[in-house]
Amino acid sequence: MHSDSPLDSLWQEYGRTFRDWDDLTLARWLAQTLGQLEGRAWRLSHPLVGAYRLAAQVAHEKQIWFKRLATPPAAYAESPCCRAPFLPLLTRDVRAEGLVCQHCNEILVPFEEIPAERRAELEAWAQQYEPVHAVAHWDDRQRKRSGNYDAAYEAAAEQAEQLLAFGGRQLAPKLLDSYAAVIWEDQDECLEVRPEDVRM
Repeated sequence: MHSDSPLDSLWQEYGRTFRDWDDLTLARWLAQTLGQLEGRAWRLSHPLVGAYRLAAQVAHEKQIWFKRLATPPAAYAESPCCRAPFLPLLTRDVRAEGLVCQHCNEILVPFEEIPAERRAELEAWAQQYEPVHAVAHWDDRQRKRSGNYDAAYEAAAEQAEQLLAFGGRQLAPKLLDSYAAVIWEDQDECLEVRPEDVRM
């Protein structure tokens, strides 16, 4: 949110809407939107999730959840990192970062604390994704050794699309057994995989 890229500047502009709201209005909107998110696994790129994330960042800065101005739906536990409602993000870095908090961007659930019945599947998926993503970061020696880096890059992007779709279709919904709602990453900027490329 604090870089000078055109996209980040645009998101800052969008976020100003929530900055203009008073604390009570913001708290109520967040609580109501959590009710709409409940019970589903959502794409990170979904417009409702994007709006919620913008509002949540403003709320975090204003410490809205500490003020207890609105009651979130009962299905949401309190996050240990920032006391906001428990809303995890599943990313390809789940083995290293666990599940990430959508309010403060800290680690919400360390990998070893994810329920055991889900951890094995997530680990296998992340291990499969790791070398695919790494293609985008190959050095000159690795690129030359591949013989045709453009073809390797394109193949990796196609694999990433399939792996992200699998994560959203198969893995994220299973996390709903433990969490009220889940958001999953549906893009890979390094491989130029956009949300519209990830078909469910």
